[in-house]
Amino acid sequence: MKRRILLVDDDATVLLTLKAVLELNHFDVQTAGSAADAIKKLATGVYDMVITDARMETDDAGFHVIRAARQQAYNPATALLTAYPPRNVDWQSNGAQSLLVKPIGTQDLLRQIEVLLIRQQDEKILRERSRSATTETLGEEKERRAS
Repeated sequence: MKRRILLVDDDATVLLTLKAVLELNHFDVQTAGSAADAIKKLATGVYDMVITDARMETDDAGFHVIRAARQQAYNPATALLTAYPPRNVDWQSNGAQSLLVKPIGTQDLLRQIEVLLIRQQDEKILRERSRSATTETLGEEKERRAS
């Protein structure tokens, strides 16, 4: 099954180039040309990862996309794509898990995406195990009280 990526950039050339590269490497890529479009797609689709340009309609539009992605129940991996890395903004505290700096080579891009997707999957598994353990503990406690 192909992993789904929502790719967001207001530069059509960048958007189409990255889409082609990712599709050639077996990703299912949906695109959005603005933060507003991306936020709508996040609400109606399910993605394994969201890669968004930092600067679009506003200088912080990418952070709006990242925050909307982090609010989704399916919890996609998130990466901020930018030619101008933020100097006075902590991109990680704003929800981005990775910073991809343009220009970025194909192999470096693919490697960083794979690392992020693996890390995200590992975190999901750990959260599920933690929930299961908590549920089991609560169930055992209820049984002891009932006896």
